[in-house]
This record gives sequence, C-alpha cells and structure tokens, in this order.
Amino acid sequence: MIPASFPPKDEIARLTAGMLLEVGAVHLNSDDPFILASGLPSPTYIDCRKLISFPRIRSVLMDFLTITVMRDAGFEAFDIVAGGETAGIPFAALVAERMALPMTYVRKKPKGYGRNARIEGVMGEGDRVLLIEDLTTDGGSKLSFVDAIRETGATCGHTAVIFSYGIFPETEKKLGDHGVRLSALCTWWDVLAAARESGGFTPATLAEVEAFLTAPRAWQEARRGT
Repeated sequence: MIPASFPPKDEIARLTAGMLLEVGAVHLNSDDPFILASGLPSPTYIDCRKLISFPRIRSVLMDFLTITVMRDAGFEAFDIVAGGETAGIPFAALVAERMALPMTYVRKKPKGYGRNARIEGVMGEGDRVLLIEDLTTDGGSKLSFVDAIRETGATCGHTAVIFSYGIFPETEKKLGDHGVRLSALCTWWDVLAAARESGGFTPATLAEVEAFLTAPRAWQEARRGT
C-alpha cells in the first residue's frame, strides 16, 4: 500500500538515523579504524542489512523510501523497481510492493551459466526503472547496475538508498554525469547528530568521526597503511 503521510525530509532523516542506531547498524571506532571495500580506513561503518531483521523499523523505513522517491521523482515515474545484488534486493521488493510495481534484480556480474544474465525478472525496451540499494558511498558501484539495466533497452535515471555517506562531493556529480539522480533518507551527518544525542559514544570518538566527515580523503590519506 502506498503511504499516505509525507513527513518533512529533515524529520525522515532524523528518524532514520535514530533507527539505524537503535538496531546497532552504526559502528564508530576512532582507535582501530575499519577498512572499507576500497582498502581505505574509516572510523565509521554502517550495516543497513541488519534492518531486514526488524519488522517495525523495516516497515517505516520502506514507507519513508517510497514517499521520498515519489516526492523527488513523481507518482507515476516508474514501471519497474530493480534491486542491486545483494543488499538492495529485499528493499527493492518491499518498495515495489508499496508502489504496486513489478520487481527485478540486477547481478553484479553475469552468473556464468544458463542465460548468463545480469537481470533477473522481466525488463525490456522503454521500461522506466528505479534502482534500489541499501547505501551509497561515492556512487561508483551504482553505475554498473545502471548500465546493465540500460542494456535491456530500459531507462534508469533514478536510484534510491536508505543511507548515503553524504561526505564525498563527487557522488552526485558522478551519478549526474551518468544521467542518474540520487534519493537518500539520511547521511553520516544525520547519524552523527543522533549519536551525540544518544550519549552512547565518547566525546573523543565523536570528535574523530567529525574530523573524518569534514575532510574524509585527507583523513584517509593520513592513516593509509597504519
């Protein structure tokens, strides 16, 4: 069912950040930084996959994601919802249900046998596809999914995520240059504000996280290999 209530964007961001903290999806560690998929260090790590195990929070967030997409793109802007393998698949299914649209998913690479397909489900010429993922850092991983969708003859000009890092200025440009608009519920800045209110982290940790968010590339370069 399509949600009928449209909270303000700042309220959605505040509530989403609080829910991510509540389920233990947010990890902050200034003493022993996490290593990201890029190989670079970070004092922050977020695991949106945990959300699928919390039905009430999951339901509210999928309502938020649905209304954010409709607010940003329109009520009749899409024909299909596609999830990116693997974290985007459950969220795409839930959003598709709310928008009363077909759902597909996109593999990271051809499966190597059978049809050797990257698209699972029905998608074709002229279909307007909304790409759903759990999060984005600098937007780069989305481009491969978008290209796979476009290879079917479908169009993909919009991607929506629960969480965007919101600290890399190249993210929206990279996506925009590829003809893709990004919608997100919250960023690290929203989570940092919620973390301060929670009282669950030391001032030193929060200060180090803020330093990273303010100048992430400089922070990473200073700690590369440490």
